[in-house]
Amino acid sequence: MKPVIPIPEIKPEQSIELLKELHILTREGKLNQDSRRKLKQVYHLYHFIEPLLAELLAGNEAMTLADHGAGKSYLGFILFDLFFKNRTGGHIFGIETRAELVDKSRELAQRLQFGRMSFLNLSIEDSIRVATLPERIDMVTALHACDTATDDAIRFALRKQARFIVLIPCCQAEVAAVLRRNKNDSFAKTPLSELWRHPIHTREFGSQITNVLRCLQLEACGYQIQVTELVGWEHSIKNELIIARNTGQVRKNAADRLEAILHELNLDELRERFMFSG
Repeated sequence: MKPVIPIPEIKPEQSIELLKELHILTREGKLNQDSRRKLKQVYHLYHFIEPLLAELLAGNEAMTLADHGAGKSYLGFILFDLFFKNRTGGHIFGIETRAELVDKSRELAQRLQFGRMSFLNLSIEDSIRVATLPERIDMVTALHACDTATDDAIRFALRKQARFIVLIPCCQAEVAAVLRRNKNDSFAKTPLSELWRHPIHTREFGSQITNVLRCLQLEACGYQIQVTELVGWEHSIKNELIIARNTGQVRKNAADRLEAILHELNLDELRERFMFSG
């Protein structure tokens, strides 16, 4: 039997089987150039989340984390492997609407003996109300949740009074579609419409303003916001990381500014999405 040669990039006690399942390691247990880049991104994201988890666990060993729009639950599995596995407390819930992905995640968790992971096949509305989830969730994550799935995760987190919300938004098309549909009316209303007159600008501006509105929404609900770059532009253009900490201190003008921006940009029809009513 050949001796196992440690790979310097991999942290001690990580599950090699999990890294193979996530295609970070090859089936032979090796790293190539592409997988080294993936592993670096995973560790970079964990660098932001680990201190938040440690803070939560210090005050509550029964802490809970919900990964909303979990997909294949890569993030949940990585967090469990790096943080929860060798601790006695804490539980991760993966919430996903596609039943086949939920089934695969359950099978993998069972195979890896990750006992404090649960996977639920739920819609956003059901996830807010279902009895199988706690009334309060300590941390909510949404990794590359496409378009309005990020807003669904925010709504879920606000209803569950999450202490931390970690978001990596992706493929934000809804606001851009409304900007595009109302473009002619906006030309007559405000010279700012020049910011999204051309199609490529509509897409880029729509994506940026979506995250600005999300940050204002969270600040209006008592969260302190940190917005940073997750990975370099050479890896992905979807690289924005939003971390929200529930301080209970509402930014006084956040709701007013949010509403003013919606009106100024002719986005009033999206008011219900971005103005949380409890």
